[in-house]
Amino acid sequence: MADLSCRPGRVLRADDDVLTWEGAVDLEHTGEWSRAWRLPLSRLALFPGEGLRQRALMQAGVRIVLGTDAAALRGRAVVADLGDATADEASPVDLVVDGRYFSSSPVTPDGDFGFDLPAGQKTVELWLPQFGDFRLSSLEIAGDARLWRVDPRPRRPKLITYGSSITQCRTAASPTRTWPALVARDLDMDLTCLGYGNQCHLDPMIARMIRDMPADVIVTCLGINVYGNGSFNERSFLPAVLGLLSTIRDGHPGVPILVISPIAAPSREDLVGKTGMTLAQVRDYVAEAARLLREHGDDDLHILDGRDVFGAEQAHLLIDHVHPGSAGYAHMAASIAPAIRTVMSP
Repeated sequence: MADLSCRPGRVLRADDDVLTWEGAVDLEHTGEWSRAWRLPLSRLALFPGEGLRQRALMQAGVRIVLGTDAAALRGRAVVADLGDATADEASPVDLVVDGRYFSSSPVTPDGDFGFDLPAGQKTVELWLPQFGDFRLSSLEIAGDARLWRVDPRPRRPKLITYGSSITQCRTAASPTRTWPALVARDLDMDLTCLGYGNQCHLDPMIARMIRDMPADVIVTCLGINVYGNGSFNERSFLPAVLGLLSTIRDGHPGVPILVISPIAAPSREDLVGKTGMTLAQVRDYVAEAARLLREHGDDDLHILDGRDVFGAEQAHLLIDHVHPGSAGYAHMAASIAPAIRTVMSP
């Protein structure tokens, strides 16, 4: 971790105008800290469920961008227990310099993190922890270093990813090693990650939110939380998928929508879950929804079988029979990025 303790420093509050927050739906600023939300804070009451809100205040896919010639940077955050997430489980902060991954810093129990930086002027991106309650208080650089706002950034295609913990990627080693981050960085896209661990239940208000957000391509990963929690059954699941995708389409005519069904989970493929369906049946219904919408004129909606993203032959990359680790998410990214390139081709 960068050590600035022997040098006079310049301290920036997290709400300083020199900092650009990217990948957030909303921002919350207090006198002590700032954090991104992945739901609209002013309308939070319309997104019921404490579990959903807890995941939405986690910073998956969120970046803080600034320009500097500093040789080191240190941060201070508030980290706390949150539901099933203890403070010491918070993911690290990643440093990207001029578009390239540079290093990763753990967040201490006191909320400290830091980096040594390469010499010269550069654009710095801090990728915030994808898991844990992390509220940024301040950033500090050496007192003689310069800072500037990197604004506007060059226009990049906007990528929205919606899904479960397999899209939030709690089990990835760090925030740039989640599959949405890997895909976005590979394709030079502006990511908004709407992965909510255990909370991808096709909420109509989530669909409306995505409908109203700017996007150049949208990826939805549907079915695994429904299977695990029984939020729909064999009668209601297909209509719910059709409704979610149709609502998103209402706000995005002509925008490619890539629908990914559940990845392989060999222990659950033929096991009847709380839905009254096997995982294989859930996957079939997701594919059926995409087929029906294409038959009814939506040529910009595409289905990608989850087993083609992460198949049974990759089961050794699952850390708990359901969730991939970092190597598994890298495999997913390598499968999803070409599919996005294809659906975005003229």
